[in-house]
Amino acid sequence: MNTSMDGRFLGMARECRRALLDDVIPFWERHSIDSECGGFFSCLARDGSVYDTDKFVWLQARQVWTFSMLCNQLEKRDSWLRIARHGAEFLARHGADGEGNWYFSLARDGRPLVQPCNIFSDCFAAIAFSQFARAADDADARRVAERTYRNILGRRANPKGVYAKAVPGTRPMISLALPMILASVTQELEWLLPPGTFDRALDACVDEVFAPFLDGERQVLHEHAAPDGAKLDCFEGRLLNPGHGIEAMWFIMDIAERRGSRPLAERAVEVVLRTLELGWDDEMGGIFYFLDAHGHPPQQLEWDQKLWWVHVEALVALLKGYRLTGREACWSWYERVRAYTWGHFPDPECGEWYGYLNRRGEVLLPLKGGKWKGCFHVPRGLYLCMRELEKLGAGQPGKEAGPP
Repeated sequence: MNTSMDGRFLGMARECRRALLDDVIPFWERHSIDSECGGFFSCLARDGSVYDTDKFVWLQARQVWTFSMLCNQLEKRDSWLRIARHGAEFLARHGADGEGNWYFSLARDGRPLVQPCNIFSDCFAAIAFSQFARAADDADARRVAERTYRNILGRRANPKGVYAKAVPGTRPMISLALPMILASVTQELEWLLPPGTFDRALDACVDEVFAPFLDGERQVLHEHAAPDGAKLDCFEGRLLNPGHGIEAMWFIMDIAERRGSRPLAERAVEVVLRTLELGWDDEMGGIFYFLDAHGHPPQQLEWDQKLWWVHVEALVALLKGYRLTGREACWSWYERVRAYTWGHFPDPECGEWYGYLNRRGEVLLPLKGGKWKGCFHVPRGLYLCMRELEKLGAGQPGKEAGPP
């Protein structure tokens, strides 16, 4: 046993715990609660002051999930459960239309602003109410989670429905984002699903992530593909989103661990490593936001920004990959990404983490929350990294750490 390395793992785990419980969660507890209208403010300036009161349903749901998850996995704090309930009750009153489809955004008082055009509102509502149902032993929340999951499955073939902008038939295209998130949502809802349904859903998630989107030669995931898996030579078809590819792979690693499948874990780890090799900025450090698979100029003007969630998801994936396969490349990359992440994103003066850096690693936007950043990726990532490091420090390999 390498006792010095075990001690280092545990020291890093304590660092994650301190950041989670002494910095990030208190920031959201202090600044995000809307005690007048219910729900949460997500548009928070550097110091936590509110600069916009619109409420984005997926961020409301993500915060319910975060505080419920902490109750379920870390500590049954009454204050955390109250915050989760505060958000869940607001969402139950205002978040969905009469058919149970979740709006994209609401006014501060809960009046709908943007139609239910984005199925990811539904995905995060499902996991929020699932975690809250367990934390609060709430039968109504359980029913909301089950109904929402059924709705998601019913919409998956045409997730935007009447809100789709593309002309049907000209260039049919599917997106990695939905099967990727379903791999996570399905695992979150395991306790609500019959075993056969759960197993079939996981099989479908693995197939639908790899088969259409994997570039077999370079072992990276495209963000879009034709329904038959053909790669499309257009902006969307050439798009690589390193953060999505890496996040999808730690969802797949979780499936591999459930099944005791080392080959599946190895396959996911290989994609993570190849994605980092392609997506790392050798000149400035950090992971690019978007890339073009053929090296053409990306359509996204923000392609070279360094975003918080991309780096946090990479840390989670690399630790899981290292524990499950023992590949030294995972640890080497973890140390590189960790140095960049902890050196650039946390704000020791005002708390929480910055979200958006320019290519040079300078703060581009000083906000701590907005339309896309809320109380989710940083606390989830810190919690998961803490747990992975604790397992490594205790010498606990994954189920598939043995031979294939």
